[in-house]
Amino acid sequence: MIEINGVAHVILRANRIRECIAFYDRVMPFLGLKPVEPRSDEFVYYVGGRTAVGIRGADPSEAGGPHRETGPGIDHLCFRARSREDVDAAHEFLVGIGADIVRPPEEGPWAPGYYSLSFRDPEGIRLELNHVPGKGLLAEG
Repeated sequence: MIEINGVAHVILRANRIRECIAFYDRVMPFLGLKPVEPRSDEFVYYVGGRTAVGIRGADPSEAGGPHRETGPGIDHLCFRARSREDVDAAHEFLVGIGADIVRPPEEGPWAPGYYSLSFRDPEGIRLELNHVPGKGLLAEG
């Protein structure tokens, strides 16, 4: 058995690549992730906080279908905030840029002290930002 050292990156595919890149170009720097090279009209990669997220255009042979959170593939992507205040600040920022807010900041039942918000990107992929005090459920792993 080995023990991994986190998730290196997640790459999301998008039909609405230009809208998604414009959206992520605003959201990722707010979360502390900066775009890095190589970058193109069909791909952008953001790095920060021991995390990397890439946005890539959907293959033309696969494009056209809407993202379905309950279908195969990604359900949602959750970023970990350092404090509840960061979650609240992100909510204010997201409302200010007109993001599609699924759920404003609130406590949830998933771990003691779990506090989060959810929103969607232009492709319809749900993103979450949460704060869990201490190690949360990771203390059990």
